[in-house]
Amino acid sequence: MTIEFWTWNTPNGRKISVALEEMGLPYTVHPVNIGKGEQFNPDFLKISPNNRIPAIVDPDGPGGAPISVFESGAILIYLGQKTGKFWPADPRAQVPVLEWLMWQMGGFGPMPGQVHHFLQVENEQDRRYGLERYSKETRRLYGVADRRLAEVPFFAGDISIADFAILGWAWRHERHQVDLAEYPNVKRWYDTMMARPATARGFAVALS
Repeated sequence: MTIEFWTWNTPNGRKISVALEEMGLPYTVHPVNIGKGEQFNPDFLKISPNNRIPAIVDPDGPGGAPISVFESGAILIYLGQKTGKFWPADPRAQVPVLEWLMWQMGGFGPMPGQVHHFLQVENEQDRRYGLERYSKETRRLYGVADRRLAEVPFFAGDISIADFAILGWAWRHERHQVDLAEYPNVKRWYDTMMARPATARGFAVALS
């Protein structure tokens, strides 16, 4: 059955479009225009009470009953468990997947997101402080990723939902004002991921 994918063309939305394509799941895109405030529509709030995209509705949820899921990290875990793809069966192997997924959710997303915000602040004094603060932290996170990827081909060793989560934000590296040439291991990983046909489809599909 076809999954309803409620989203917009953002890094968090792209995490899920990539995962759906990589897992071979049928889905239909339901654009939620966050520029027009559609994330506050009552129908959307029923499936995403935090008024944030993305969210999904799976008509074939556990036990065959429909289920809705919001928060991109929760969606990735749900889809990984549903399909058994990019989500290891071994609990020990699940730990690094969860570690790097939470690393992305807690840092490599919120921090570059603040860079996006302060780049648009008109007041020079306000912009300078915020941009310096969050750009420094964003670059620290790229450094963390680069050191990890010096040891393993993908963040959890094997390719997993953690890579999809991180890729959604690395996709915007130019907007972060980050040159991937400064992080060669991240660049190697990024180029490898973007060369995957299913990942390319996940970035090509229209979300807005």
